[in-house]
Amino acid sequence: MTETFRHSGEYPQQQQSSAPVHHGGTQGAYPPPPAYAPEEPQKHRRRARGPLALLAAVAIAAAAVGGGTAYAFQELTGKDGSSSSATNTNVVPTSQKGTVSGVAEAVSPSIVEISAKSSAGEATGSGVIITGDGEIITNNHVISGASSVKVKTNDGKTYTAKVVGTDSKKDLALIKLQGASGLKAASLGNSDNVKIGDDVVAIGSPEGLTGTVTSGIVSALDRDVTVSTDEDQGQQQQQQGGGNWPFEYGGEQFNGDTGSSKTTYKALQTDASLNPGNSGGALIDMNGNIIGINSAMYAPSSSQSGSESSSGGSVGLGFAIPVNTVKADLDTLRAGSTD
Repeated sequence: MTETFRHSGEYPQQQQSSAPVHHGGTQGAYPPPPAYAPEEPQKHRRRARGPLALLAAVAIAAAAVGGGTAYAFQELTGKDGSSSSATNTNVVPTSQKGTVSGVAEAVSPSIVEISAKSSAGEATGSGVIITGDGEIITNNHVISGASSVKVKTNDGKTYTAKVVGTDSKKDLALIKLQGASGLKAASLGNSDNVKIGDDVVAIGSPEGLTGTVTSGIVSALDRDVTVSTDEDQGQQQQQQGGGNWPFEYGGEQFNGDTGSSKTTYKALQTDASLNPGNSGGALIDMNGNIIGINSAMYAPSSSQSGSESSSGGSVGLGFAIPVNTVKADLDTLRAGSTD
């Protein structure tokens, strides 16, 4: 953004009057006192005033950039304006600030449903748009082993996506939509600023219900969550149709066997309701900034009639990969990492 600094008419007036003024009269008469201070002091004052006025204008401009302009920059470029992203960006309109409905309206266009087909079956998950041309962050386990990936955006359009890079150790993946443009990129926040008790909103596609919104709080920070890095483990889970990604916490396993190949990462814990299909979706602060990627939830099994069983609903134990972990991994994912 180019700022035009406009100065008042003081400069031309000072320049016209800066030299001492001598009035006519007979030789030897005392000249009247100068209208202004001598030339050199006046010159110093004029030079000092210009930079001060300029600094004040720059400060005002900087304050503007720190607000809504930073979000505009991110929307136009698809990139963060700084290493800390737009941590103070208010994506939610002022009239709806602090409301779940305001967050949902502002951020839902940036959340997608992902369908990944593999030899074991089809898995459904969620993703977050991070650039206008279709870069999407999701969980590695959502697209692990996939032979084809389809993505449905909030407006109902369907795209084919290719996997750009994966990081099984952080359970992250980057995919790219083919032929997409003009999409609404999410604002990536700063998970280091998150506090226990902060209100949050989760958006994803549980059980294929696109754009489902739930809310809660941040229950805990820096939870050591262990997940499988074995591709076959993900395929097995997809084939069973449970959709609940197995994980370990505190030495106990949940939602099935994580297998022998595992990785542990620090996670945000939330009581916002998460269900199968929320994986890869967004955990959002009340200003509309993404603070985490939902990755695991505890879903106790509940027996039904006969030999059939199904997964129970959310019991308020969900985990999200902090967004700062995502931002630190983006360059690696864009470079095509496949570990």
